[in-house]
Amino acid sequence: MSDWSVSLHDGLHAIDAAAWDSCAGADNPFVSYAFLSALEDSGSVCQRTGWLPRHVTLHAPDGTLAAVCPAYLKGHSWGEYVFDQGWARAFEAAGGQYYPKLQVAVPFTPAPGPRLLCAPSAPPETAAVLADALRQICGETGLSSAHVTFCQEQESDLLSQRGWLPRLGVQYHWHNHGYSSFDDFLATLASRKRKVLKRERRDANAAGLTFHTLRGDEITPADWQAFYTFYRNTVDRKWGSAYLTPAFFPLLSERLGDKVVLMMARHSDTPVAAALNLLGGDTLYGRNWGCTGDWPFLHFELCYYRAIDFAIAHGLKRVEAGAQGEHKIQRGYVPSLTHSAHWLENTSLRSAVSAFLAEERPAIRAEAEALSTFSPYKKDEPGQP
Repeated sequence: MSDWSVSLHDGLHAIDAAAWDSCAGADNPFVSYAFLSALEDSGSVCQRTGWLPRHVTLHAPDGTLAAVCPAYLKGHSWGEYVFDQGWARAFEAAGGQYYPKLQVAVPFTPAPGPRLLCAPSAPPETAAVLADALRQICGETGLSSAHVTFCQEQESDLLSQRGWLPRLGVQYHWHNHGYSSFDDFLATLASRKRKVLKRERRDANAAGLTFHTLRGDEITPADWQAFYTFYRNTVDRKWGSAYLTPAFFPLLSERLGDKVVLMMARHSDTPVAAALNLLGGDTLYGRNWGCTGDWPFLHFELCYYRAIDFAIAHGLKRVEAGAQGEHKIQRGYVPSLTHSAHWLENTSLRSAVSAFLAEERPAIRAEAEALSTFSPYKKDEPGQP
């Protein structure tokens, strides 16, 4: 690495936006300059929430920008969705100091995507150099560890080859097998499962609600104000800590434009629920949802079925509906593996975690396989894993 140059930046605005996006590419909205800068500029990523930007830039020996990655100094493990609190407790019980740590991730966003963002013209060894640079940062700054979460499988494989510890998780994704309509998709399901989905859609659409798919500047400030209320309702019910500020959502809409897709339900012209999605190159990503009142099957309709409708209409390959939720399987979302990689400076901790992950990985694969048996698809259909 002697001829390469690595730097840390305490905010995205220290890096040229066009240069960042050249490395990030256009397929995944979460690693775009627009999304990450909206988190910072809205006050969602800051000292208050415990996500301190330490973005990494890597320059090649000829001085050109070869790679970047979104990185944060963390004093806790909240908002990550890859849980390492047990590692922290064990290390601190043994007299170590687990926090702060370096988190290479998109804050509050369990959406798989690239994390080692290499420029199109970068040398072929760039990703490997960046992986080693992240390890070097830990050693030189006294951090206990570095964690690259929800990365691509090939990135996890590369990091593993460089001494990092790979970890698996499970999410539920819907795959488009060339469907021409929602009914076309329904036809691939077993009869009993198909009837359940049709009933859920019928009941949701018979509750006196109107449904609207809004994009970009179609979303008004009043819509975002309503959505923030829904978001807070969900957060207060499930977690009790709202990371995203009221300013984040309209700022995101302003910067990402038509890539922001808001599915909204209204009753007598009053918004009662909404689901926020972001549009990638070939994928619709479900992010946040919330509602007021009690509406039968509305969550399934807004978050899952209307996302499928949108994906089919726009020729998208996938809908990724976020973390958790085995109930998604019955709605056509099949188990899919997610990947992360972890570097731990302390050799004893690294050895213990390595042994733990060696047992966890086959268990996660077995879990995904077992969950697949609950798939609603007919056995001879392409949706069946």
